[in-house]
Amino acid sequence: MCHPDTRLSLLAQIYAWVHEEHGKPIFWLRGMAGTGKSTISRTVAAHFAGEKIPCASFFFKKGEGDRGNALRFFTTIASQLAQSSACFASGVRDAIEKDPAIVDKSKMEQFQKLLLNPLQTPTGPSPPPAVVIVVVDALDECDGEKDAAAILRLLPRATEARRARLKLFITSRPYLSIQLGFRDIGGAYRDVALHEIPESMVKHDITAYLRSELVAIRRTYNQGVPAHCCLRDDWPDAESIQELADKATPLFIFAATACRFVSDRRLVRSPKDLLVRFLNAQTNSQSDLDATYGPVLDQLSQGPTEMDLFRQVVGSIVLLESPLSAASLARLLGEDIGLIEGQLELLHSVLSIPSCPDMPVRLFHLSFRDYLLDRKGHAFWIDETETHCQLANRCLELLSSKLRKDVCQLRIPGTSRSEIGIQRVNDCLPPEVQYACQYWVDHLARSQHTLQDGGAVHTFLSAHLLHWLEALSLLGLVRRSLSMVDRLLGLLDVSLFLRYQPSSYLLCSLQAR
Repeated sequence: MCHPDTRLSLLAQIYAWVHEEHGKPIFWLRGMAGTGKSTISRTVAAHFAGEKIPCASFFFKKGEGDRGNALRFFTTIASQLAQSSACFASGVRDAIEKDPAIVDKSKMEQFQKLLLNPLQTPTGPSPPPAVVIVVVDALDECDGEKDAAAILRLLPRATEARRARLKLFITSRPYLSIQLGFRDIGGAYRDVALHEIPESMVKHDITAYLRSELVAIRRTYNQGVPAHCCLRDDWPDAESIQELADKATPLFIFAATACRFVSDRRLVRSPKDLLVRFLNAQTNSQSDLDATYGPVLDQLSQGPTEMDLFRQVVGSIVLLESPLSAASLARLLGEDIGLIEGQLELLHSVLSIPSCPDMPVRLFHLSFRDYLLDRKGHAFWIDETETHCQLANRCLELLSSKLRKDVCQLRIPGTSRSEIGIQRVNDCLPPEVQYACQYWVDHLARSQHTLQDGGAVHTFLSAHLLHWLEALSLLGLVRRSLSMVDRLLGLLDVSLFLRYQPSSYLLCSLQAR
């Protein structure tokens, strides 16, 4: 959330826009990576939820499974609004009763029936709300420009809602495809560019954030060390805060990363020493992201063996289609869990690493992924296509060792999926196997790998196609399986594909259905 002393003018502008009776239905907040768009979105959503105004949100995030695409966008928004408004809930219930298959329909139909119709003819025991708010964060992270464009084409129809004012707050990076999408919808929106806000205001906000965070770090540190080791009450001095703020502006992610670095007790240094180290590391930075992440990565050993392990472990984390725990990642990569945890030990300021090894490891910010995949010569560069190729191969190796006929050992042909307990499915298909089932085709597509007779894909499909489809069915991923089959067919050369018998005939029949 935004620090209470920051973004005051911008937030006041957003809150005033929401309550305008005849204002634009869409507010587009744009800015480059790390400027605080998601933090503002969370603050806006929490503010209106606190005011009991019906509010729904969808935070797109690349590499977070269903949050990385628009498949569940309108159904999620409708579900949240139904929970916050009895009047809206009645309209959604009517839509589902009239068309139970609405969740499988096009985005246009979902928008019309699940969002717009309930706001045009609301029914139920309570009066319709005056304002309904939808927060859409990081639209640029929606996988597929067509989906993002489709959302932008539909949302201006918010003005058709007759019984309530539908307001849509959208954030994104200023990518050309997003800009063109907004240009196509004409005058239905107002926009603010974070990078156009006066630098003095941004620096003021970052300085306030740093001062508050560093004082909290000093307080926490002093509570855990002997009195003679405590930081003085005048730490950090105003000069250090100002120097850090100067280097951070306009990137809030720089300030947040610096504070996480300075507070990390695993680095076996005092916050005072770590702050000096972070500031001194900025002198040779070639870019804003290098200045942000270079000091964190420079503490790692950079020998050939260590770098290979870094690229295997951290490269996999930043390119996973959905986050995995350290334990599941170890099993997917075929490595010891201790090796994985050791690699992550010094990266707590850039990765969210739970203390429990069975909870997912996540990126704090997508800009860390951007930095590692950038070819601009830093030592920690990750080869994206090569890493996707390795992940695809590891997925296939894991599936080949785990999948088999009747994987849940039901021994009763024709058992309905609804009769099988979720715990049994999870026991037989642990998280890393579920991940491999869902995403090996995606990694294969992104690896730009050339398929060959007798290769890993050919061998897997020949032996385990039916086992794979059974696993997807057990996971309730029938729609996902058809999408993957369609994508797989697009990757296979026709002459090669025809030799994948009998797999080829089954794949073709699934696509036709």
